Amino acid sequence: MAGPRHFVSHFVKYSFFKADTAWRRLPEDERARHKREFLAACEDFGADHLLQSFSLVGTRADADLMLVAEAENLDRIHEFHVVLGQAGLARWATQPYSFLGLRKSSEYSDEQRLVPRPFTGRYLFVYPFVKTRAWYALPADERWRIMQGHIRVGREYPQVDNHTTYCFGLDDQEFVVAFDTDDVGAFLDLVQRLRTTEASAYTLRDTPSFTCIAASLGRALDALDGTALTLEPTAAS
Repeated sequence: MAGPRHFVSHFVKYSFFKADTAWRRLPEDERARHKREFLAACEDFGADHLLQSFSLVGTRADADLMLVAEAENLDRIHEFHVVLGQAGLARWATQPYSFLGLRKSSEYSDEQRLVPRPFTGRYLFVYPFVKTRAWYALPADERWRIMQGHIRVGREYPQVDNHTTYCFGLDDQEFVVAFDTDDVGAFLDLVQRLRTTEASAYTLRDTPSFTCIAASLGRALDALDGTALTLEPTAAS
């Protein structure tokens, strides 16, 4: 789900959830209540912040659901996850992965990355990224030269959109790299090509890699147990 985008937000939080298998054995009405509580917490945050949901059912064994939240400060990210943690589903789930980043303009290109920009592709590919210390020991103009070749390869695949956030000191990785597209094959070809660039030699870590399918939160929640969520009628209905 995507909230209004009339303001600038800076922090981006990728939260991955894994539902306990025991949760799937709970009565259907109890699971439905847990999902409604989770959905309500997300709708509250998404009313004035950018929030998108993705399913990983069938693509990863260690994560079922991912939320990408954007907010203007860390306090709002914190408050959202406190409320989310009170939902019934959250008490039956773990967060095996969690990445925190900040929107920042690239020093190697003129791409504008400060304004919240939702993912629009059917598929989203996400991974943490760390460069070697040898990379940072290079002169700035040499790093710029090397990155131009890397960027040129990326621009050969316009159907794959790059969303990169910076994490230095905020989290274990230096960047969170995210690509969204409707063409999975184009993304695979792009990554394979990027392995041949000079910049690739300075990659220290770019795993784990997550293949995510865009879905409304309701649909992503239904994928957890295969049961459609029926919203409770309001008093006026």
